[in-house]
Amino acid sequence: MADDFVIEPLPTYLEIPAVKADAMRGAGPFKSNAEFQNPLGFPGEKVDNWQQVAIDKMGELKSKYRSVQVFLDACVKCGACTDKCHYFLGSSDPKNMPVARQDLFRSVYRRHFTFAGKYFPKLVGAKELDDEMLDDWYNYFHQCSQCRRCSVFCPYGIDTAEISMAAREVMDSVGVGQKYCNQILGKAITIGNNLGLPEPALRDTLLDLEEEIEEETGVAVKYPLDVKGAEILLITPSADFFAEPHIDGFIGYGKVFHQDGVSWTMSSYASEGANFGMFIGSYDVMRKAALRIRKAALDLEVSRVMVGECGHAWRVAYSFWNTLTGVGAGAVANDEFALKLQNQLDSRYPQPQHIIEYTHNLIQQGRIQFDKSANDERVVTFHDSCNVARASNMGGIPNGQFILPREVIKAVCNNYVDMQRESIMESTFCCGGGGGLLTDDLMEVRIKGAMPRMQALKAVEKSDAVNTLVAICAICKSQFSKVLPKFDFDPYMIVSAHQLVSEAIIMDKPQTDETEIKTEIETEIKTEIETEIETEINDKTDETVKID
Repeated sequence: MADDFVIEPLPTYLEIPAVKADAMRGAGPFKSNAEFQNPLGFPGEKVDNWQQVAIDKMGELKSKYRSVQVFLDACVKCGACTDKCHYFLGSSDPKNMPVARQDLFRSVYRRHFTFAGKYFPKLVGAKELDDEMLDDWYNYFHQCSQCRRCSVFCPYGIDTAEISMAAREVMDSVGVGQKYCNQILGKAITIGNNLGLPEPALRDTLLDLEEEIEEETGVAVKYPLDVKGAEILLITPSADFFAEPHIDGFIGYGKVFHQDGVSWTMSSYASEGANFGMFIGSYDVMRKAALRIRKAALDLEVSRVMVGECGHAWRVAYSFWNTLTGVGAGAVANDEFALKLQNQLDSRYPQPQHIIEYTHNLIQQGRIQFDKSANDERVVTFHDSCNVARASNMGGIPNGQFILPREVIKAVCNNYVDMQRESIMESTFCCGGGGGLLTDDLMEVRIKGAMPRMQALKAVEKSDAVNTLVAICAICKSQFSKVLPKFDFDPYMIVSAHQLVSEAIIMDKPQTDETEIKTEIETEIKTEIETEIETEINDKTDETVKID
């Protein structure tokens, strides 16, 4: 992408833009190399017979994942998805229309896997996978955040995200992978988190956080690591350990656990909730990352597994962990470790459980209390993160993924408004940085893709003086921190839901009984007397020395 690009003023109303062919044509994000490809089982560079390898991989995927073939065959190009993609709305490039992006893959599929495509290719738009097509694949399939908004409006339920995932897996299989995703996956699989933090660094980070919280609140909130036998294993995104605004939500988790009195721990072996294996479409890589979590749960003998504020981490946990690892149910019958974990986990609780579900349940039971006025300077709105909104649930109730976060937010603040209905819940606009696009070499894509969400936010800023945007996704929070100032918003208006919880929660101060007070006073008096005696002795000694 070009280094310099124009950021258009936010429109008052969203309209279908005039098409600008090849507006976002380019080389795509930085490509991966052998250092990051090989640990994931992919070639380090583009293989010599890459076309045949790619076609063979397409054939494998269409047979392995029935949805891929169904989606490729079902589209009638009705256009219902055309204006539903935030990247098309922001860029005007027709290849960012979901149907057109799918057709980059579908045209090759038809050429090699349909009768008409093999014998009458021009009649059905069938094309070969040549270098030019591969370049378009790499560029435009990395302008899809796999948010699935288009699928909500497709009359056939076609999920473009599935096609994007398949295309990326094909490209990785021939040695053309994305550096950002694959580098992060390598760290998660070999070290246990996306940052590559070893155990000593993570432990020091948590200890520093404990000191800061106790100094600020007077309460000894703990952040346990590798505690065997704890009830809860918390799996959370790496950003929670160090970055703003994520760490403020992480502080909120700890305060909630502390106030509830539950035992919990994190794992240095598998501290990471995010799983970029989903972004690159590789079930095998996704499973490698997920199995670290299973091992951590087994080794630490926990009875519950909980996920922090991360959108795609929750989607992977909610939708895939059951078959990837056996957390919940669904693993193959001969997987002894999955069965062992299922027997170990407490069936009275959802497995896995989201931190929002946990806090919401405590609120409903009256087990934690809040001073809502602590957030009175805020007028709050909520961004429904795509992978939570369109690929998961919470609370075991219809639309729980929309209801529970809002109820938690309203429990801790007095001023809440929603953005326009057509831009939230199942129709939510993407932040623009999901699906492995949260990298600076895709900044133009990210900013233009964020435009529809920014337009909706601007509307409630004007109508209701909204000054705080809440998200429960690490990628959303990181993306908004970068793009908000591009549209004349305060970059610090984006916060975690549990940051609001942290600011409003009423913490029980440690109680000091009369005996402890008496002991402290006696100790202070004794220390003062001893100091005075020592001083007097030293003074007399000095006088004796002078006389001599």
